[in-house]
Amino acid sequence: MKIDWAALGSVFGVSLVVTVALVGLFTLGIAGLSRRERAVAQGDSAALAVTGAYACFAACTAAVAYGIYLIVA
Repeated sequence: MKIDWAALGSVFGVSLVVTVALVGLFTLGIAGLSRRERAVAQGDSAALAVTGAYACFAACTAAVAYGIYLIVA
């Protein structure tokens, strides 16, 4: 049995980048929602932060759905 180390390294690298990107997007979504909480406490509006947060969560959902599609197909 022969292991293709280049292919294994490539899969590792892509997985690492995608994982860091998804965690970053989710973190931005949480930060956007926390800005909403702060704005409500101060009596301000944070519509842009909430919209950005929902966009980040939608991108995370789309990436996970695409990953599941790749596994199933």
